[in-house]
Amino acid sequence: MRQFSRHSPRGRILLAIGLSALVLGASGCTRIRTHQGYSIDKLLVDSVQPGIDNRASVEGTLGRPSFVSQFGEQDWYYVSREMRALAFSNPKPVEQTVLRVRFDPAGNVAAVDRMGLDQVAHISPMGDKTPTLGRNRSLFDEIFGNIGAVGAGGMGGGGGGSNTGGGPNGS
Repeated sequence: MRQFSRHSPRGRILLAIGLSALVLGASGCTRIRTHQGYSIDKLLVDSVQPGIDNRASVEGTLGRPSFVSQFGEQDWYYVSREMRALAFSNPKPVEQTVLRVRFDPAGNVAAVDRMGLDQVAHISPMGDKTPTLGRNRSLFDEIFGNIGAVGAGGMGGGGGGSNTGGGPNGS
């Protein structure tokens, strides 16, 4: 049996292949950090002052909001979230900031509120199925269930009418 030395050309090639496999394997388990949404600049956010700024100045300073409230007062929301995931696992929020700019009826800034990750609701679904109303039908029932139902009573079909008279109005 032949042995390889790390000083031989074959030994160096095997050593290089082994090290590259180790590096590539380890890089698949790195943490992935992503940023979603608005990039909050603390200096710009702190420059928005209630009673001084209005919609136009807020848009000039912070830009367009992530979304605007649809009901009630027209509040502007700027949402920023930092996510972290390990390899192929589901990403988890690490940090979140929701900046709400409230306006008075005249369009001036009334307040600037910040909310964090503590405001996120954690929902834990029960089971692996969503309950629905209606019938339990299999795939075959869905595909072949309407065969023979064309023109059946109550389905709005035009056949088999019970007109007793000879005229178009039953007379």
